[in-house]
This record gives sequence, structure tokens and C-alpha cells, in this order.
Amino acid sequence: MMRLQTYILIAVGLIGFLAYNTLFIVQQTQQAIVLQFGEPKRTVQQAGLNWKLPFIQNVIFYENRVLSMVSQGSEQVILSDQKRLEVDTYARYAIVDPLKFYQTVRTVRTAQERLEAMVDSSVRRVLGNQSLVEILSEQRNEIITTIRDEVNASAETLGIRIVDVRIRRADYPDATSQNIFNRMKSEREREAKEFRATGEEEAQKIRATSDKERAVLLAEARRKAEIIRGSGDSKSIAIYANAFGVDEEFYSFYRSMQAYRTSFADNPTSMVISPDSEFFRFFGNKSGVYEPK
Repeated sequence: MMRLQTYILIAVGLIGFLAYNTLFIVQQTQQAIVLQFGEPKRTVQQAGLNWKLPFIQNVIFYENRVLSMVSQGSEQVILSDQKRLEVDTYARYAIVDPLKFYQTVRTVRTAQERLEAMVDSSVRRVLGNQSLVEILSEQRNEIITTIRDEVNASAETLGIRIVDVRIRRADYPDATSQNIFNRMKSEREREAKEFRATGEEEAQKIRATSDKERAVLLAEARRKAEIIRGSGDSKSIAIYANAFGVDEEFYSFYRSMQAYRTSFADNPTSMVISPDSEFFRFFGNKSGVYEPK
């Protein structure tokens, strides 16, 4: 009885060992190649349980999902208008023929290196026939489509299908960017000087116009003032003439009083006049007639 149990355990162990080395599972996200002494025997692209010959065959798994390839460095491209751009790209791809993939590149790392070289080459060739204006215009999508189709045609030899190719970044080289910045700075400074000069010119015009208008207004005001003053003087003379014509003696007395007030005011000027002068005729006689003593 004990010997039978031992045989059963040995048989189960052998079956388990054979099953472990014979059966394998392909996941939904995988595809596989069965190799015999390094030579591909068959491919498995359906998920599920599969078998292989134990000991002499082994299995290599590849992704069945879409993979990404990001360029490791910028690629400098000379455009048709002789402008230079630093371009970074990335691609999305899928392994559609695992047998061809294994025969040409074997590993994903090698595939991505080959794929990056293909993308860079296509980018240089396609963008080299385009100008900067075309790249920045609506033609950009057509350019990207052309690059993708070219890379896809080359990648078919590796068992790869290109899903998408994109330009992540397209900038001027550092030296070119600095030169462009310097030119833009100089242009802005020139425009600023022009604006300041134009502003100063306009300010001068405004000041000149204001000064002219001020002079015209002052001259007009003086003219009107002189007219008003002349009219007032004329009316004053007429009034005085009418008043003095009525009473000439009063007019003579009034004029003498005005002269006295002007002469005897706070005035440092000294006058030497005889008491018998005509100037003092109203001091001795209210009629203003001089009467000798």
C-alpha cells in the first residue's frame, strides 16, 4: 500500500513537471512565439492555454497593446527656407507580426532604436521640403500624415504597424533663438523710440498751437479792452466837456484841486514856486482872481 502511494505521488509529480514544461498561458495583452532550439516554430496570437514540447521548446512573449516610442534627443532639421528647427518626436506602434519582429529585431529596445532612426530620417526628409510658414499653418496635419505613412512603410519590415507619429516640440536652436530675441528686442526699442519721437513731435505741435491760440486770445482781449477803454474815454470826455461847458469857473476850480492833490500827496519831489504863481490863485481868492496887496 505504501509503495502504491509512492508511485502515485511520483506519477503526479512527473505529470505536474511535464505540464509545467508543456503548457503555457497567453494573456489578453500578449502574443507569443514558440521556439525550438532558437528557431521559430509557430506564433500564438490568441489568448488562452497553449502547449509546447517540453525541454526542447521555449516561449517568448510580446506585447499585444499599443506601445510608445519617445525620441531620446532633439533632431535638428533645415527647412526649405533655410531656417533651422530642433524637433522632438514620439510614435505609437503595435507589433502585428511577432515572427517578423523576432527575426528582425527580437527585442522591444532594439525595435525602438530602429524605429527612432526611421522617424528621424523621415522627419528630416519631409520637413526639409517645407517652409516654417507651412509647418505652422493648417498643412501641419498633412505633413504629420506624410511622415507617419513613410515610417509605417519602413516599419512593416520589422513586423510593426505605426499607429501615430507626432511632433512634441519644434523650436529654434539656442543660438538662433538668442539672435531672434536680440532682433525682436532691437525692433521693440526702435519702435519705442519712434513712438517717443512721434509723441514729442505731437506735444510740440500741441504746445505751439496752444501758444498761438493764447497769443490770439490775448491780442483779441487787448483789442476789445482798447476799444472799450477808448469808448469809455470818449464818453468821459464828452461828459466832461458837457459838464465843463455849463460852468467854466467850476471846471477851472476842479482842475486846480486835482493839481493840488497830486502835488501835495506823499511825493519826495520838491517844487519851488512863487506864492504869487497862477498855481496858487485859489488859495487867496475863491474866485481864483489874483488881488495884489
